Amino acid sequence: MENIMKAAVIHEFGGPEVLKYEEVETPNVGPNDVLVKVHAVSVNRTLDLEVRANKYARTPTLPHVLGVDPSGVIEAVGNNVTDRQIGERVYVSLFVPSDDPAAIKLPGVGGVDFLGVNVWGGYADYVKIPASVVYPIPDNLGFHDATVIGRHLATAINQVEGVGNITEGDWVLVMGAAGGLGSAAVQVAKMNGANVIGAAGADDRVEAALEVGADYAINYRKQELSEEVLRITEGQGVKLVCENIGDPELFIGAFNSMGRGAKMVTAGAHAGGKVSLDLWKLYLFQLQIIGEPREQPGGLEKALKLAGERTFKTLIDRVMPLSEAATAHRIVADRGGLGKVILDPTLG
Repeated sequence: MENIMKAAVIHEFGGPEVLKYEEVETPNVGPNDVLVKVHAVSVNRTLDLEVRANKYARTPTLPHVLGVDPSGVIEAVGNNVTDRQIGERVYVSLFVPSDDPAAIKLPGVGGVDFLGVNVWGGYADYVKIPASVVYPIPDNLGFHDATVIGRHLATAINQVEGVGNITEGDWVLVMGAAGGLGSAAVQVAKMNGANVIGAAGADDRVEAALEVGADYAINYRKQELSEEVLRITEGQGVKLVCENIGDPELFIGAFNSMGRGAKMVTAGAHAGGKVSLDLWKLYLFQLQIIGEPREQPGGLEKALKLAGERTFKTLIDRVMPLSEAATAHRIVADRGGLGKVILDPTLG
């Protein structure tokens, strides 16, 4: 294996132009690590664009390599590693075990750092990671699909099943239903027997929401969201809203779509995150708003296993070489295309 690899490195915070495609040293594998040759890593608005611009809650040490969800092939294993094999196809978890007292604590996991946020990530030919946080990819999944499923499906399962407790016949509204997390939530809700309303901001995204399984779809740029939801649900509203947009106007419509005792779960604020809240309705309708971006303990392993047993549709807009990371960031920032943008270091 060569001592030098290519990576998209940031040496300063700023716009997409700060991503520099350059040579760096290939990481040395520790006794409990594996080295993964990256075949896919996605471009995420919050955990990539916000980190690059230093607008995220955590500030990485520079120079830094982004990339929270790589998939690839194990190229080397540490001396203590017995449960992973060279040549194995794997997905790399976002959560990296950490003994730092300041690390975020996750139930059943303990302290964690975030891959691609305060640990060098997958915008590189290779990523070094503890063997305990890589998971085999089912044979029926390619690397590009595995990266999207690994990034979003476990969170969607937690939001719909763990938080929403959705069962047969419940009504669910999914905002941003053509996005990575949104499209996963649509499919998980359908898997649990729910009636699903997918909401999106363009006609092609509305069509995509229907294609991944939504029973109804609303263009919230053309239709009044809560009026349509109440019409579809015959006035009762929904039991669960999956909301990851944080747009001041759209939030009101989503909130007013909630029926009595309903929950709203959120794991994103792509449109700014500052919204108004009707406290009268909040307590009179006994509503709950819950921030939950995590997966349940064992959730990632469960999600990948589930994806191996049944078909989950992934929305991928395009696959680009790692050398075009800056362009990929511009595309995501401009909200161009439909579906995830994937970087593949093996291309070009």
